Amino acid sequence: MLLKIENPNLLLKAVEIISELVVEVKFKVNDSGMSLIAIDPANVAMVRFNLLKNAFSQFENSKEEILGVNLDNLKRILKRCKSHSSLILRRDENKLSIEIQDKIKRSFTLNLIEIENEDKEMPNLEFSSKVEMNSLDLIDAIEDCSVVADACSFIINEGNFIIEAKNLNSAKSEFSGDEAKIEAENCKARYSLEYLQKFIKGSKLCEKTILNFAEDHPLKMDLRIENMEINFILAPRVETED
Repeated sequence: MLLKIENPNLLLKAVEIISELVVEVKFKVNDSGMSLIAIDPANVAMVRFNLLKNAFSQFENSKEEILGVNLDNLKRILKRCKSHSSLILRRDENKLSIEIQDKIKRSFTLNLIEIENEDKEMPNLEFSSKVEMNSLDLIDAIEDCSVVADACSFIINEGNFIIEAKNLNSAKSEFSGDEAKIEAENCKARYSLEYLQKFIKGSKLCEKTILNFAEDHPLKMDLRIENMEINFILAPRVETED
C-alpha cells in the first residue's frame, strides 16, 4: 500500500474532527479510497468518513487494507506537515510509515493497533425533513443555543426551520426558505449541544451543511467537500423540555 496526498491538511482536519468522538479507529483502504465508520463510547453518535481515491495523487493498493490507528497519535504526526507539504502513507507489516515531503524529507512510523470491535454500517434511516443551509448560519445558531442550555430542538413549522434552546433562558434562530433549502414536514426533535458543537467543527470545512431529521428521530448531518465526505448520526434527546 502506498498513498500520496498533496493536501495533508484535508486529512488532518478530518482526523481532528473525528477524534472529538473516538480515539481508536479502523481505516479501511480499498479501490474506492480511505474510509472509516465508528461509534463514540457512549453509543450516542456515529461518524462515517470517506476520502475518495481521487483525493490522492498516487494510490497503489493491491488488496483491501485495515489500519487500526490511535487518532491522537496520528494527529500529532499530521500536525508536523506544513502548508506546502505532501504526505505519503505506506503499510509496513504492523506499522504505518508516514513520510512528509517538503524542503526536507521527514519520516515517522506509527504502530498499528488491533481493534476488536465489529465492523459497523451506517443505519438505513428514514427522515421526514431535509434542510440544506449555510454552514456559518448553522454554527452561529448552535453556538447561540449553547450559551443558554445543554440541548436544543430542531423544529419544522409551516415551512420554516427553527433551532431553539430553552432553559431558564432561551435562544432561537429561525430560517425561512430564503435562507435555507427546506424540504420538510412539521416535526420536532431535540439533540445534545455537546455533540452538535463537535459536529459543527466539520461544518467549518464546507459552505453548506445538510441536516436530515424527523419527529423525535436521530439526526443525520452531511458534510461534503471535494473528494471528501463526513457524515454524523446523533441520537435524539427525548426527555421533556424544561
